Amino acid sequence: MTDHQTAHDQHPYDVVVPAGGAARRLGGVDKPAVSVGGRPLLDRVLDACPDAATAVVVGPERPTARPVVHAREEPPGGGPLAALDAGLRHSTAPVVLVLSADLPFLTGVTVRALLAAAAADGADGALLRDAEGRDQPLVAAYRAEPLRRALDGVRAEHGALAGLPLRVLSGRLALRRVTGPTAAASFDCDTWEDIEAARARIREHGTVLDEWITAAKAELGIELDVDTAALLDLARDAAHGVARPAAPLTTFLVGYAAAQQGRDVTDLAEKAAALANRWAAEGAGTAEAPEAAGTAEGAGTVEGAGTAEGAGKAESTGTAESAGKAESTGTAEGAGKAGVTTEAAPEGEPEAKPAE
Repeated sequence: MTDHQTAHDQHPYDVVVPAGGAARRLGGVDKPAVSVGGRPLLDRVLDACPDAATAVVVGPERPTARPVVHAREEPPGGGPLAALDAGLRHSTAPVVLVLSADLPFLTGVTVRALLAAAAADGADGALLRDAEGRDQPLVAAYRAEPLRRALDGVRAEHGALAGLPLRVLSGRLALRRVTGPTAAASFDCDTWEDIEAARARIREHGTVLDEWITAAKAELGIELDVDTAALLDLARDAAHGVARPAAPLTTFLVGYAAAQQGRDVTDLAEKAAALANRWAAEGAGTAEAPEAAGTAEGAGTVEGAGTAEGAGKAESTGTAESAGKAESTGTAEGAGKAGVTTEAAPEGEPEAKPAE
């Protein structure tokens, strides 16, 4: 059972994403569709809550990687309270997660923390408090019934919800605050400078691989737990022990086998790494050659990856053919015939960086 499944079983919820803003500081571009790390901002937000029973996106219809319910606020562009009211009309869960559509670093950790805090006795919900101590009511989990009552109260007091700030709603609710490491999730993209900062951040050394793997899985439509360290170790062993192109091809075969056989990627990676290490050991001459494991008959002596003894007979892990004498690691040349040379990759693989 995944962490997301556990969170949903403990706290069933829907998610509402207001996505109908004008994005004036971005020149009116469709901000939820702006790409960060090769994925639209909206898809990055929806990925943080894959176990939501219903995902409602309020705003103009646009393609999304997961199925969603589209809704429109009244009037269109009427602001966050109008959007929240429109989204709630499509929700039946006891808890509603409310997320802005421009949060590139939102993760399941934040979602689970909000849901757990909203479930506490006496709470009407929970919202994120950012690193500067500001409340973020569009990164929050609300209990549905108190939220509906609060919206009805605001409507009765002001006559309508359009154009009103979120604080007139949050002030009517007993909300817990979630702080700490999850506060990074409140980074939003209001300007092009914010977009560029987000794009640069996901390319930092400590995050680029996880970001790339997540983006690649989303693009390919697969859900597969990937042990990055195990696959990188496998790629290194295959590159150094066999040949550089063996690294990507071997990791592809491991993934294909995992999908075909329904097996664990880590276990298969370990098996493939062991094979690469055996291959390397044979090439270095450290593997014990079995008796009569392949016989090469020649007129001389072969010295190299295996051991050849005798005039006219060679015993080695592989097969050596020579009419004279060949001295090489994994290479036999003689009588006008050249064998295949195994090229070991240099230490330290270059880091691949996806293009934005």
